[in-house]
Amino acid sequence: MTSMGNRRMNIPVAREGYSFIIPMAMASLFLGLMGWGYLAGVSCALTIFVIYFFRSPNRIPPSSERSIVSPADGKVLEVTSHLENRFLHRQTVKISIFMSLFDVHVNRSPVAGKVIKRAYYPGKFFPANTHKSSLLNEQNALLLSSGDDFEVLFVQVAGIIARRIVCYFQQGDLLEKGQIFGMIRFGSRLDVFLDPSVDIRVRVGDHVKAGETILGYRNDKKTKDQDQ
Repeated sequence: MTSMGNRRMNIPVAREGYSFIIPMAMASLFLGLMGWGYLAGVSCALTIFVIYFFRSPNRIPPSSERSIVSPADGKVLEVTSHLENRFLHRQTVKISIFMSLFDVHVNRSPVAGKVIKRAYYPGKFFPANTHKSSLLNEQNALLLSSGDDFEVLFVQVAGIIARRIVCYFQQGDLLEKGQIFGMIRFGSRLDVFLDPSVDIRVRVGDHVKAGETILGYRNDKKTKDQDQ
C-alpha cells in the first residue's frame, strides 16, 4: 500500500488524465498533418490545458505528527462549527476548500491512518462554491482513524462541471499523511471535518496546497510527546 501511494506521488500527471491527453494529442497531430493549422492550434491548446489540469506535483508533508494537512489545493471557503450527523454524530470544525479549474485536483490524505468507512452518495451538480453543494451534490466520504481514537472525515464533492469522483481506497486500507487517495475532475470541492480540539491554522480566503499546507494541529498529549 505504501509503495503504491509513493509511486503515485511522483507521477507528474495523474493517471486519469491519459485517457484525455492521448486522444487529444493524436487529434492535434492528425489535424496538423492534414494542414488544418487553425484547428490543430486549438486542439494543441486544449491538450496543453488538459495536461495542466491533470498535473500531479510532488508534495512533501510536514514532519510534525500533530499536523493535519490540507487534502486539496484551492481556496478556503468556510471554517465553521458544524454538527456532523452522518458519520461522527458530534460537533466538529468544518473546513471547505474550493478547487477551481486552475487548481491541482489530486487529493491527499490529511493524516496517516486507516479507512474505517467509505460512502458514496449520488446527487446533483450545483456549483461547488455554494453551500448547498455540500448537502446535495454527488460526493464520496472517507472516515479515517489514526488508531488512537482520533478521526478525520473528508468528503469529495462534485461541482457543476465535475462529473466523476475518483477514490482509490476502500474500508480497511491504510493511508499515509499526504498520500494521494483520489481526485475530482474539472472543478469541485472538498470538506474536512475535524475535532473541535484541533488548533486551526487557516481562515476563509486562504489558498492551500494538498499534502503541504497545515490546516491545524492536534492538541492531544500523545502527539505532543512524539513531536518533542
